[in-house]
Amino acid sequence: MWRQIAALAGGGALALVLSLVVLTALRRTLPSSGATTERSILARLKGPFLVIMTFVGAAVGAAVVPIGGRPGAAANHGLLIVLVGATAWLLFRCTYVFEDVVLARLRVDVADNLRARRVQTQIQVFRRLVGAVVVLLGVAIVLLSFGTVRVAGASLLASAGVLGVVIGLAAKPVTTNFLAGIQIAISQPIRVDDVVVVEGHWGRVEEINLTYVVIRIWDLRCLILPISYLITNPFENWTRTSAKLLEYVHIDVDHTAPVEELRDYLHEVLKASPSWDGSVWSLQVTGTGPSCMQLRAVMSARDSASGWILQCDVREKLVAYLRDHHPGALPRVRTGPGDQSDPQPPTGPEPGLVPGPGPDRR
Repeated sequence: MWRQIAALAGGGALALVLSLVVLTALRRTLPSSGATTERSILARLKGPFLVIMTFVGAAVGAAVVPIGGRPGAAANHGLLIVLVGATAWLLFRCTYVFEDVVLARLRVDVADNLRARRVQTQIQVFRRLVGAVVVLLGVAIVLLSFGTVRVAGASLLASAGVLGVVIGLAAKPVTTNFLAGIQIAISQPIRVDDVVVVEGHWGRVEEINLTYVVIRIWDLRCLILPISYLITNPFENWTRTSAKLLEYVHIDVDHTAPVEELRDYLHEVLKASPSWDGSVWSLQVTGTGPSCMQLRAVMSARDSASGWILQCDVREKLVAYLRDHHPGALPRVRTGPGDQSDPQPPTGPEPGLVPGPGPDRR
């Protein structure tokens, strides 16, 4: 018996040492830069590869010096379970290698990254889908290797109708989110790094899983939503077809404000701002009231972050320009024909004049 155990352990140890030598030699032969595929394979598949090779060596040792009887059957069954699990682990990690290779060829750090984000979303969702299928198949194969489970499975198939109804009702939320995840991967109403407004919260899509979506809000909080919510409820996607946005700033001014001069100054501010993409701008009077009129400055930006900076910059510069050059053009509260800053009329007759009928002096 000890001879068989020594052959089993020796075969596994020898295979492990040889595998480590091969991996070390391959790592040293890689160039210092590039070789994305090779580095991803070595990093992602190292663990499952070592496990598989170790137990393959142990299986070879058990075949050379077989263990008879019930202990031998138990040992062979254990080796089978470990090899099935390690193979499922290897296939699962292969999905990460595929994702690394595809994403390495995409540029998501450029201004026009719409196609890259579309592919990135599809790869991540399908990688999780394939990984879930591989894990389920591995667990199913391991369970079916037990005779009692196969017998129980046959009896369960006899009542599959009732069992399917019960499981379907119990797992309806999970199934709905799972199917919604597949739908989002194909139709892509949202993508990774999209700018969205959901439930009044502005943020970026940080992660899309098979059952939920993580949205990073502007104040660094995480809004986690079931993925079916984005299929059944309306939301705003600011980067659906392009990252470019039109931003606007409203400013209330007095009726005496020099609109044409402000329009020229707005153009100068935009030309000096790195956040403006140079395509669209305007300044228009969009409303009037008894005490002020409303100006709207419209300008385009290459993305939402630049647009927010541009909004704040334009608002600050226009208000400062009015304050420094046309303080009378700032809005005032009017209470009558004159405003509060007008001098009050005299309360008595002017010196040397006799009061009498005549026009009112104001």
